[in-house]
Amino acid sequence: MNKDEIIKLDSEYLTHIYGRIPLAPEYGKNATVYENDGKKYIDFTAGIGVNSIGIANEVWCRAVSEQLGKIQHISNYYYSEPTVMLAKTLVKTSGMNNVIFSNSGAEANEAAIKVARKYSYDKYGTGRSTVITLINSFHGRTITTLSATGQDVFHKYFFPFTEGFVYVPANDISALNDALDGSVCAIMCEVIQGEGGVNILEEEYVKEVRSLCDEKDILLIFDEVQTGIGRTGTLYAHTHFDVKADIFTLAKGLGAGLPIGAAVIGEKCKDVMKPGDHGSTFGGNPAVCAGANVVMKTLLSEGFLDQVNEKGDYIRNTVKNFGFSCIKEVRGMGLMIGIQITLSHKDICKKCLSEGLMILTAGKDVLRMLPPLTISYEEIDNGLDILKSVLSGNN
Repeated sequence: MNKDEIIKLDSEYLTHIYGRIPLAPEYGKNATVYENDGKKYIDFTAGIGVNSIGIANEVWCRAVSEQLGKIQHISNYYYSEPTVMLAKTLVKTSGMNNVIFSNSGAEANEAAIKVARKYSYDKYGTGRSTVITLINSFHGRTITTLSATGQDVFHKYFFPFTEGFVYVPANDISALNDALDGSVCAIMCEVIQGEGGVNILEEEYVKEVRSLCDEKDILLIFDEVQTGIGRTGTLYAHTHFDVKADIFTLAKGLGAGLPIGAAVIGEKCKDVMKPGDHGSTFGGNPAVCAGANVVMKTLLSEGFLDQVNEKGDYIRNTVKNFGFSCIKEVRGMGLMIGIQITLSHKDICKKCLSEGLMILTAGKDVLRMLPPLTISYEEIDNGLDILKSVLSGNN
């Protein structure tokens, strides 16, 4: 089918829950995709941070295919070698204790919330179940994770939302202190707010949050769904801040294109969950985990994360050197990059696509880049040339 035929069928048979952009790629390699008419696009999106080691990575494809040829799924009443090997790697590389697997970032966050509430219930009884999150946060689209998300735009239509969430401004330790009224069991935050605009928390604030949690026996949860798995130039973004979580969550780049979520549990709450307290039919699926094991091996290979940092610095410096007045700020870590502009970020995104560049938006005025961690410098330069041309025509 050609693109118009695909778009027509999508409009006819799929519920219209996405603001579609007119692109229907048929195949690709690394950070380059092609439509069936041969038109080429440079991918600065990676499926919103999912295709961490690029499109159609040969080693990843082979590992998933080989596992599919053995057994594609098994009940979690039984054991799976790819699953336990992935859990071991996540634990050993993070200094945590065990893992709960699921299918998405939202589910991983729900698991983390459940662990935090049960930890508090087991130790203190009822009345201590509130989770504090940050304004402009994003934690998922289930009813509970929508409630956890600190953006008013998500708090409509689907009432009643799950109770027990309070929102405070980022980097405001005084406001956080005021919210600690004795009902709080956990503080959950992204160390870099992705959907909120690539907003980086202040290091001193993160450290003070950790101190408050220690003082009041509150769990600290880091949502690393978008920032984890090498995205910011370290395996887990919170290590930039030299602070350890009680729980942190992963998804997106861990699966490299297949659905997975993980709540990684620390010492304090490693034994909170018992058989029957939580579960997932597909969580820890062996084929998905076989691919995720390739992702982790790739990221842990010598020099890989150094290259992520070097590529991120190269992109940020190049964009800053455009010298356009429409660019207010370029920020980020590793290959998680935000370009704050005075123009309509949605219009620029559409114009970039028409010229052959896939790019994302975030917040109210930010162009967001989450390219594959394996993107080549040739692909980077091709994409930045397009971005420069589009911005120069609107500067």
